[in-house]
Amino acid sequence: MENTKYVHGYSEREALRLNDQANTLDDIIHNDSIFPKDSLVLEAGCGVGAQTKIIATKNPDSNFVSIDLSEDSIREARRMIESLGITNVKLKQADIYKLPFEDETFDSVIICFVLEHLHNPIQALKELKRVLRKGGTMIAIEGDHGSTFFYPDSEQANMAINCQIQLQKQNGGNSNIGRQLYPMLKSTGLSEISVSPRMVYVDSSKPQLVEGFIKNTFTAMIEGISEEAVQRGIIDKATFEKGIKDLYRTAESDGVFCYTFFKGFGVKK
Repeated sequence: MENTKYVHGYSEREALRLNDQANTLDDIIHNDSIFPKDSLVLEAGCGVGAQTKIIATKNPDSNFVSIDLSEDSIREARRMIESLGITNVKLKQADIYKLPFEDETFDSVIICFVLEHLHNPIQALKELKRVLRKGGTMIAIEGDHGSTFFYPDSEQANMAINCQIQLQKQNGGNSNIGRQLYPMLKSTGLSEISVSPRMVYVDSSKPQLVEGFIKNTFTAMIEGISEEAVQRGIIDKATFEKGIKDLYRTAESDGVFCYTFFKGFGVKK
């Protein structure tokens, strides 16, 4: 198993943030996460089940096997799925680099916000392709922190965001991986690849996104790495705090915030 550190940690606050993110981005990210009836779908890296509950509910006639390396995350995902009465999901602890499934087991595979945390994302994609049947579709979804821009602009806010990028890099991941989805899927040997940007644009005319994305998803994520960023000497505390304040400033009535996710589809021939 890869000993990859999840940079955001496994706190209750982080679980809440992940669920806020999933709920807020449902239409933007998963409007086309639809699988043929009676599909068996592998969800790789399900975490606490934030995406699981959305894709499983959108596809009541499909069955999902959702895996994660973290036993704690699987436990939390199971609690959530059971509490929502979702019955088409089986949860299993497993290593994405060494899946406990036979070749060509699944009709489709989906991996969302996982590749950014991996030391070797292409190796993981190749292993996912192994368990995908011929003619099956793989879906990969990632963000790209380098796509962030906002008004009013702030050097300190950009420095705070860069802390997240640097910490992810130091932990073996890549916060800017969204822009690489096409070449990664191509190098995996998939066919009929298509990648589309999913921009989240927020101004005060979209109060749900102001709360759900600017505050509860993105700024909460950056705020959550404060202690580690300062401890590692990437930034000083005062600059980081000013950056967080300026990110929250973009949520005010004259503020604007943009971020782009990327969603890729590929078919196994």
